[in-house]
Amino acid sequence: MKLKITSILMLALVASFSFFAFKPKADVYTVDISKSTINWEGKKFSGSHTGAVALSSGDLKFNGKKLAEGSFIVDMTTIKTMDGDKPNPKLDGHLKADDFFGTNKFPTANFAIKKVEGAGTDVKITGDLTIKGKTNTISFPAKITWNADKTVTAVAEKITVDRTKYGIEYKSKSIFSSIGDNFIYDDFTFSVKLVAKK
Repeated sequence: MKLKITSILMLALVASFSFFAFKPKADVYTVDISKSTINWEGKKFSGSHTGAVALSSGDLKFNGKKLAEGSFIVDMTTIKTMDGDKPNPKLDGHLKADDFFGTNKFPTANFAIKKVEGAGTDVKITGDLTIKGKTNTISFPAKITWNADKTVTAVAEKITVDRTKYGIEYKSKSIFSSIGDNFIYDDFTFSVKLVAKK
């Protein structure tokens, strides 16, 4: 009887190893940074600013056509204000300074997917966003589109981030309650479009 139980346990162990050994490997799609974009918007009491920042690299991993994993790296030194088409180099310099993103010390930010809910076109992505060396988990909806040229496009139209969670406290009313109307909202938003190819 003891031998029989041992044999069953051994068979179960071998079966579990076989399952993991033959688990399909995810297909890796590399992000084309020349076709991908990140745009942002920050608001203050008296108005708002919009702009862009460039990607350094990224990849998306799929099991079949289901997004499983992925990550991207942002070059924070490229942050640029584009209110309409009017450049604002003074604001760009301030955004790169320690008051905001401190790009001399933290030249990159990154996002890594932890979980993907849903299948097909509409999914919910949860992952870790790291800015200025601080990491927080965020979630947002996204759309996955398979294109005729065998590329895949992943778009998140509005990702909301509380900047104070990343140590960016400049003119935050939640930190400096006596600031009056001269404040910048804690939340900023950005949109991401990733175009990737296997």
